[in-house]
Amino acid sequence: MKLELEKLIELQKTDTNIRRLKEIIETANEKRAEIEQEFEQHAFSIREVQNRRDTLQAERLELEKQVAENKTYLERAERNLKHAQNQKEYETAMRETDALQKQIAAFETQIVEKMTAVEEIEKELETRAEEINSHDSKRDDALAAFDSEVAKSRTEYEAELAKRDEVFKTLPDRLASVYNRLVQRSRDGIAVAEVVNGSCSACYMSLRPQVALEVKRGDQIMTCESCTRILYVATAAPQVEEATAS
Repeated sequence: MKLELEKLIELQKTDTNIRRLKEIIETANEKRAEIEQEFEQHAFSIREVQNRRDTLQAERLELEKQVAENKTYLERAERNLKHAQNQKEYETAMRETDALQKQIAAFETQIVEKMTAVEEIEKELETRAEEINSHDSKRDDALAAFDSEVAKSRTEYEAELAKRDEVFKTLPDRLASVYNRLVQRSRDGIAVAEVVNGSCSACYMSLRPQVALEVKRGDQIMTCESCTRILYVATAAPQVEEATAS
């Protein structure tokens, strides 16, 4: 009976690992998309800064164009002022000259503001240069590492399925039927539960002393009186004692 119990324990551990690996495989696409999204968010923040810089530069160029056009108009206004034939022409040219000078000054102030803002952004981009330059390679490395882990999980999953079949075939029909019934009715897939601190680790109910003793002996299949799962007590791993030199 101890041998059969050991097979049930091994089968349970295998099934638990199969469930874990299946979860990894089934959620792989979602997890991969999350990794891509995380790197895309980093890339977006970088592009956002770069786009802000490009917008400021484009606005500065437009302001410089406006300054150039207004200077052309100012030259004409100054000529009109110089060649004014009467008071009215003089005052008109004077007003135009004054307005154009103020407009040019305002545009030039805005140009300086744009240039200052661009300089600040360039500094930010410079501090993030390593992040920017290594972004694609880090993303590729992260995805490659994830794909590798998923591939390993797939391989392990297939191996565990084969292992399960081998163990399951050696179980008596009655035990195999009981095991399958317990697995199918439990949400966590646990049919064989370890006894920890005198309680069933699946439903956490304390065992009666006599039941706990029988489980510890391991010479018969014992089930939890609360959840009916098969119970076992894990055997302690043998400890290797180092010889003390005299």
